[in-house]
Amino acid sequence: MNSFIGSIPKHQYVWVDSQFTHKKPTGFVPAVWFGLTSFPGRAWGFNVMFENGAVYRNIPPHAIGFSENPERKWEINQSQLWDCYGYNWSATEYTYLKGLKCLCRVKDGHYYGEYLFTVSPIEDGFSNEPSQSKEFKFIQLDNGRITIQPTNKVLFIDKSFTGREIFEELKLQTETYSCE
Repeated sequence: MNSFIGSIPKHQYVWVDSQFTHKKPTGFVPAVWFGLTSFPGRAWGFNVMFENGAVYRNIPPHAIGFSENPERKWEINQSQLWDCYGYNWSATEYTYLKGLKCLCRVKDGHYYGEYLFTVSPIEDGFSNEPSQSKEFKFIQLDNGRITIQPTNKVLFIDKSFTGREIFEELKLQTETYSCE
């Protein structure tokens, strides 16, 4: 479990929009993304190291790209649907989902991308309520941007198993189960 800050499952080479980090912006600059920060009611913060060795934390997700020239117009509500629930979270890269292509339902449409990892908020009021508990998938989109979406906004494409890319309404889990 991480409290407030923590590592992602494996570092990622990214580009950061320097208007968010530098006094004299020069476009997108290379960085290594290695961690996350979580504050209730805020977007995820990305912690990176720049080529000069400087570490910068709490970069908003819409400032991150996976190439030097990602899609320019990318808003925070395209990069993340829900604010963080609390300070505590756990990150994992599911082996089965590793590297799978997926289709994401984002604010303004549908985008294809590739699964990176999952973050689960824990020990907060939302996560303790079955109908509100969510996992968030971090997806590298084909447009060079990132989106962070709950499971009901992502369809995974496993050519040996899945056959349709249609979002269906699944019911919310509203009960907890115990065998005693």
